[in-house]
This record gives sequence, structure tokens and C-alpha cells, in this order.
Amino acid sequence: MRLPFQISTLTLSILSAFSLLENAHGQTIQVTQTDQAAVSVPSTSDEKEGTNSSVEQKSKNANRLKKNEALKNDNIQRVVIDGGRTDDDARRQSTAAKLIFGREELDRNGDTSLGEVLKRLPGVTIGGRPGRGGDIRMRGMGNGYTQILINGERAPRGFSMDSLSPDQVERIEVIRGAVAEYSTQAIAGTINIVLREDYKQKNVELKASLSSEQNRLAPNVSISYPGEIGNLSYALNASVFQNKQRDQSTTNSIETAADGTPNLLQNEYDETHRQTTGIHFTPRLNYKFENGDTLMFQPFIMRSHSVSDGVSLVDQVYRSPTAIEPPAYAIANNSGTADTTFIRSFGNWQHKFDDNAKLAVRFGGGYGKMESSSLSNQLDVNSNPVAVVTVSNSTIDKTLNNGGKYTAPIGEGQTFAVGWEMEFGKRDQSSVSLSNGKPQFQDSGDDLTASTKRFAVFAQDEVDLSAEVSAYAGLRWEGIKTSSSLAGMDVGNSSIVWSPIAHMVWRIPGESKNQIRMSYATTYRAPVLNDLIAIPSISNLNSPTRPDRIGNPLLKPELSKGIDIAFEHYLSRAGLLSANFFVRNINDLMRRTTQLVNEPGGQRWVSSPMNIGQATTKGIELEAKFQLQEFFPEGPAIDFRSNYSRFWSSVDDIQGPYNKIDQQPPYTGNIGLDYRIAGIPLTLGGNLNITPGYDTQSTDTQLNFTGLKRQIDIYGLWKFNPDLQLRLSVNNFRANDYVTSTEVNLGGVNRLDYVTNKTYTTFSLRLEMKL
Repeated sequence: MRLPFQISTLTLSILSAFSLLENAHGQTIQVTQTDQAAVSVPSTSDEKEGTNSSVEQKSKNANRLKKNEALKNDNIQRVVIDGGRTDDDARRQSTAAKLIFGREELDRNGDTSLGEVLKRLPGVTIGGRPGRGGDIRMRGMGNGYTQILINGERAPRGFSMDSLSPDQVERIEVIRGAVAEYSTQAIAGTINIVLREDYKQKNVELKASLSSEQNRLAPNVSISYPGEIGNLSYALNASVFQNKQRDQSTTNSIETAADGTPNLLQNEYDETHRQTTGIHFTPRLNYKFENGDTLMFQPFIMRSHSVSDGVSLVDQVYRSPTAIEPPAYAIANNSGTADTTFIRSFGNWQHKFDDNAKLAVRFGGGYGKMESSSLSNQLDVNSNPVAVVTVSNSTIDKTLNNGGKYTAPIGEGQTFAVGWEMEFGKRDQSSVSLSNGKPQFQDSGDDLTASTKRFAVFAQDEVDLSAEVSAYAGLRWEGIKTSSSLAGMDVGNSSIVWSPIAHMVWRIPGESKNQIRMSYATTYRAPVLNDLIAIPSISNLNSPTRPDRIGNPLLKPELSKGIDIAFEHYLSRAGLLSANFFVRNINDLMRRTTQLVNEPGGQRWVSSPMNIGQATTKGIELEAKFQLQEFFPEGPAIDFRSNYSRFWSSVDDIQGPYNKIDQQPPYTGNIGLDYRIAGIPLTLGGNLNITPGYDTQSTDTQLNFTGLKRQIDIYGLWKFNPDLQLRLSVNNFRANDYVTSTEVNLGGVNRLDYVTNKTYTTFSLRLEMKL
């Protein structure tokens, strides 16, 4: 258990050493975001709109630079302009805490999924086993606390970021604090995925990769084709891929009665083979009118088809006649198919007024269709039929959205903005679950109709109070209404949230490379649609640790108030050292609880969500990245990067000692480097990602354990010339088993499931060409 202390000590030592070396050398949620229009880089919204800084922005930046120059001491340093703004420059100038990661980070390790890129970013973790992706989390907080956006719009329901290829992405923005122009459903923060927008790209880019996992080949080909026709510029981006995977897991179960006598001893082995084929198409069009107006339109189209087959073997070593759940099958042969289609469009029109004010109007819509079916033939130990279980699901999601922002300068060094946002969504779903031809739940086969309406207005003001201090204040009102109808029963849920937000940056006088950030925000977490509607999810092996799942239409959103304080030190070369502290107080925490329920077919374990009380979470995030030649000019060309995050939390209404935020590890850590070998065009690099094992007391009756995740990725890059390069990468080099367990003590029964999941090493060869 010394590892967390060692990593934190190492990072702090690095911070100190680098500093010495350089010297010697209702529900109210309010969101405030600094409008980046007041600084030298565009705001998040300006960047996604594809515009440059306005005249008033440039004037403000020039004045700020003059004031900063006047504050410098006599030791003037020589600055070399490299011809472009770096990601660190954008981070430094932003008033809100925003981390930006561009094509360099996306291309570094030759990853084939976006989740593999995200897991290395400061404070970001990925749920699930290594190499299989999962939900995206920030600051150690579980699923649902992090807001995921695509081009500034909420990702469609059912969309998985792991299905998005890094080749389709221009940059990733990690926003630690809330901002008024985005929804404040971001207690942990926001991750904005900005799709490719290479308007000025001169060459056609072709990338082809071939990955291998357990000798199962996965090809991927992507192309980016830019061009211009008069006032129209465009970039056509597309990729085609195929993945073949095998998953293996074992589950050891022990169940005892209240007096300690055994009810059940059971071992289960599961193996699944899966093949997925898909295509992504993300064209981007930008038109400039004669009066200077611009119109951007970018559709995103994804189509995938997946087939799977597998086997489940269950060995019931002992089963008491008094056990609640029915006897398990001995073998189940499983098969399934899934077809997914997503179409999402993003549009933006901008008009600039004579007084340098600007109006930007966003519009878009989406269509998603997901169809899946599965078949399970279950047999007993003598190969006699036990049950034939069929499940089919058809879901169609439709969305429309509109929003806008009016931005106006107020004198020198101040920018005011107001805006609105509307989103309408509708879901039509039918789920049929049959066992031996009989429905497994009451409403099996009935059509579910659900709709959501979200409307928000906001105002924000950013001002340079002095050459050293910039501040931002914002206020957002947001209302959400959800309604659903199933089997003639109508259910509704609504919430209103006011969100005030404030950010401030203090550039320490005489220390042009040092600055301190502070922010406050009220944010929230709304219940997801599946947690509100009553359509159940049936568990084939129903037990206290594998219950059926159902929704709760009376759920209230979680409300949070939080502060962030950060110190940042920027190096002369590309690099920085930073430390960020945060704390969040959360009300109406949502948790799932399990109960034994009497159903027409007998007793079953059922899990449903509910609001349970208050929680507090806090943490510190350390980051260090630099070029070794910053401190040793004659040293090797090594780029070093590391981050370490430490988290603490507690839930008031759950007994300790593990009563913390769901799925929150005690710490996460990353360390990596890139070495450009002198004399040959070869770069070698790697990354170590660690998330330790931890226990979570989910409820007073349920304890969950998540095992250690230690993932090593390495790569080699050979640049034949500026237009041709070859990359070899190895992900999850050690391929350690991923272990989880669930223990439930409920209704006179104690049940422990211990699950071991296999993980695998993936080898990838990637050729990148500019034609």
C-alpha cells in the first residue's frame, strides 16, 4: 500500500526540483463560464464554431500583453515564436479551467479507440476492464457525473465513445468547472469531443492500421480529404473498421443463510466471441457569405453491425433446497446480433455587427436506431432442455436542438454574452423477453414512448479587472421535463435548476509564468431516462448480486455546490507544472437498492434507484509535463508527462468505512515519456496507467470491490519523411486479470460473487500518409 505515497512524493519532488532548476536556470444549479472571447484564444464555443478571434478580442489581448510586459523584471528572456498557438497556450489564456489536447496527443500512441486516449488525461478514468472501454469518468466519480459533449452538444443516448475513432477527432477539451453556455449537468466536469475541422489542410491524409488481439485481426482505414470551391471549404473524413474479440470470465459464488449454513456453492465460466464491423463518415462544410457571415454544417454518421456467440457453464457444487433462486442451468449456448445507426448533425451560423458584437446560432438534430436480439438455449447436467430464452429490443431516438449566443464588447477588456438552448427528444422502444415462449415481465412486448424537453437561458460577463486579474461570472437557468407512457400508464418527472458560476485567474505580478485559478459553481446530475422509466431489464441468473433492474419515476436530480483552486506554472518550452484542489457537496444522492419482490412467476431480486441523502467528495490533481532539454539543453530529446490524482469522499447515510462516492478509487496515476533518437527519424515512447483496487459500500447491505488496473502501453514511430510515417504500438502489455466482487447481505441471505475477467494485449501497425 506504499504505492500512492510513492507516486505523490515523486510528483511533488519533480515539482520542487523543476522550480529550483529553472531558478538556477427548487433545484437550483448555476453555471458560470469564462467567455473565451475576452482572451487571446477563442472560447470553447468560438472554437467549435470554427471562427477566429474578433477585433475586440485582439485589441484586448494586445493591451494585456503590453501590461504584462511592463510588469516583467529586468531579466528579459528571449522568446521564440514557433508559428502557432499550442494547446498549453490556450489553457493558459482561458479564464475557466480548460485543458486542451490536440492531434499530437490523439496520435501519440496510435490508439484505435477514443477511450484509450482519454484514460491517460489528468483526472480521467475509464470504467470496465482494460482494452474493452467503459463509461468515462472524471475526478474518480462514477458513471453519470461527467458530461460528455460532441461539438458542444450532448451525446445521443446509447452512443459509446469507444465507437468513435481518434481519426475523427480534432481535439479533446477537458473542462474542470462548469460554464454557463453548456448544460450544468457536470458535477465532475465536462469532456467536449470536437470532431475534425481541417479547413486549411492541404493534403489528403490516408491512415491504415492493422491490430491483432489473440491473433484476431482488426483492420481500420481512414481518409481525410480537404478542398475549396469558391467561398465553400470542406473536409471529408471517413473511416471503416472491423474488430474481432473474445471475452472470458469466471464467477465463483458463495451464499449462506443467516445462521452461516451454506445455501449455494457455484462456479460459472463465460466465453463470448464477437465481431463488429462499422463505418464513420464526418464531412464538414464551411461557407463564407459576401457580408462576412459564416455557415458551418457538420453531420456525423455511424453504422455498425455486431454478431456474437458464446457459452456459459454453471457448476452448482452444492445447492440447498431452501435457496430462493431456482436451480441454474448447467450449460447455455448463447448468440446475438446488434445493429446500430447514428445520424447527428451540427450547424452554426454567425453574424458580426458593426460594433464588433456577434450573434451565433446553433441548430441540429439526431436519429438513432438500435436493434438487438439474443437467444439462449439452456440445458441441465444431463443435456436436457431447461429453457429457451429470447430477448429482442428495438429503440429509436430522435432529437432536435437549437441554441444561440449574442456576444458584445463593453468598453475595453469586458465582454458580455447572453444565450439560449433548447432540446427535444423522443424515444420509441419495444422490448420482448420470453422464456419458453412466456413473457418474463408483465409489459413484455408493449410499446414504450418517452420524451424529454430541455430549455435553458444564460448570461455571462468576462472582464479584465487588471493586467493580472481576469474574472468571469455567469448564471444559467435550466429546466428538464421527462414523460413516458407504457401499457396505458403515464409517468412524468420535471426539475428546474439555477446555476451561478464564477471563475477568476490571478497572474502573479513579476512571475509571468505563474498563475492561480479559483472557481465556484452549482451543478447537478439528472436521472437518466432508463432510471426513470419502468421497463425492466431481466437477469437470467437472478440473485442478490445479479438482480433484475427497474426504474423509479420519482427520482430527483442530485444538486452540487463546489469550488476549485489551482496553481499553474508554465515552462519556457512546451510544458507546465500544476496542482488543482476541488471539493463538491452533493444533495439527494442517487443509489440503487436491491429488494426481494413477489412476482407472478415467484420471488425475484429487483434493483431500483432512489435518493438516499448527502455526500462530499474532494481531491487534489497534480500534473507535470516538460521537455528534458528545458533543464538540460545538451540532454536527450525526451518529453516527460505525468499526472497523479488523489480522491476522498463520504456518504452521510451509509455506514463506513467504505461509504464513498460510487466507483471512486483512492487515486489514479499516469507516467509516460517520448524519446526522439538523435540521428535517425525514430521516436520511442510509452505510458503506465494505474488505478488501484478499492471497496465501495454501495448501500448498508451491499459492498462492491473493484480490482487493480495496471496498463502499460508502448509504441515506436518511424518518420520516413514529413508525408509518410509508420507506427507500431502495443496496448495493455502485461494483460493482467481484472477482478471485481459484489457482496450482499439482505433478507437473511449473504451472497458473494467473485468475478475474474481476462484481459489481452493488442498489437497495432499503423501507416500514415499525406497524398
